[in-house]
Amino acid sequence: MSARTFLSTGKKIVAIGRNFSEHAKELGNAVPTSPFFFLKPTSSYLANGGTIEIPKGCDVHHEVELAIVMGKETRDCPASKVMDHVAGYALAIDCTARNLQVQAKNKGLPWSTAKGFDTFSPISEFIPKESIGDTGNVDLWLKVNDRFRQQGNTKDMIFSVPKLLEYVSSIMKLEAGDVILTGTPSGVGPIKAGDVVTAGMKPGNADKDIVQVKFNVADRNGLFQA
Repeated sequence: MSARTFLSTGKKIVAIGRNFSEHAKELGNAVPTSPFFFLKPTSSYLANGGTIEIPKGCDVHHEVELAIVMGKETRDCPASKVMDHVAGYALAIDCTARNLQVQAKNKGLPWSTAKGFDTFSPISEFIPKESIGDTGNVDLWLKVNDRFRQQGNTKDMIFSVPKLLEYVSSIMKLEAGDVILTGTPSGVGPIKAGDVVTAGMKPGNADKDIVQVKFNVADRNGLFQA
């Protein structure tokens, strides 16, 4: 199994929460003292060029993130060695039904509904590992209808990528094709039907993006009603 085919072969998406202090503050959350994560289903993947679907009654927000694609089985791996287990990267958007997430948090319930809808993990194609020399200096941006919403750099992460992978692998085995979403900078906000979402990513010392993605947004026709 090749990690390059993570969209069809990966078994899980591990999403790190509140890993940028300014994002934690904008949502009124405490800045964590240890990594915090939740799981998203791989059925929520949406390939570049697809359409993000807004379920009925949902206030959906965008969260642009650096995604790590694992290359081999990783369990209890220290930060000093864990990057050897990484196959490459991707640019992802963690979509969140914010109103459902707030309701779940207030009741002490999981976030699975708010995070797990189909199309709620828009993501780029596989990016080879050599394209990013330092995961601690990656520029991320996201626009809605050609207006910047998010512009950040992974140097502002609370926990570095190696530390995140060490932590997650101390709890659960990571496998080839699994994806870790590493957190989002501030500026998250709503998207609605008719919007066009674009995003890009580049090493902090590069002149141009190594990847860009584009997604349309439409209402979802389905049984769910918030």
